[in-house]
Amino acid sequence: MTKSLCAPVMPVTLNMNMAVLSWFVIIGLSPRSQEDEPGIKHIAESIKALIDQEVKNGIPSNRIILGGFSPGGALSFYAALTTQQKLAGVTALSCLLPLRASFQGPISGANTDISSLQCHEDCDPLVPLRFGSLTAEKLKTLVNPANVTFKTYEGMMRSLCQQEMMDVRQFTDQLLPPID
Repeated sequence: MTKSLCAPVMPVTLNMNMAVLSWFVIIGLSPRSQEDEPGIKHIAESIKALIDQEVKNGIPSNRIILGGFSPGGALSFYAALTTQQKLAGVTALSCLLPLRASFQGPISGANTDISSLQCHEDCDPLVPLRFGSLTAEKLKTLVNPANVTFKTYEGMMRSLCQQEMMDVRQFTDQLLPPID
């Protein structure tokens, strides 16, 4: 079963303050850009509330994988690293870790051994590959580095490809084998 949240419409600084679907205000895309900390934390709490609701509905938290593309992937990383629920994993496509400066050393809590699959296109003009690589290296300092997988897709711009979706499927199937 897949549950999802939908991003609200809001003005985005990076988009000349035009109102678009966005999880939080995006000010810049560099790892050194100012970030919308209140917005990121607010949406992360909504994700955690959705996880809590799924657990109340009978889904074990260790059978939940968070995932998303770009800001959705960024929020998936942040929520997974800050939730108290033990999750199966996280998939994050074409993104970087938000509020990365707030993470100093290994995280404590339920997800120190979380498995992650981070996918990035090597020709992404919006979030360059090196920013994705920096996120993967940061993750290896926060969780068990053996569980951090970073894959790149040659010749791909900011989009998804069949191989990427097959990799996400394989990752999901590996983490969530069928239950008898």
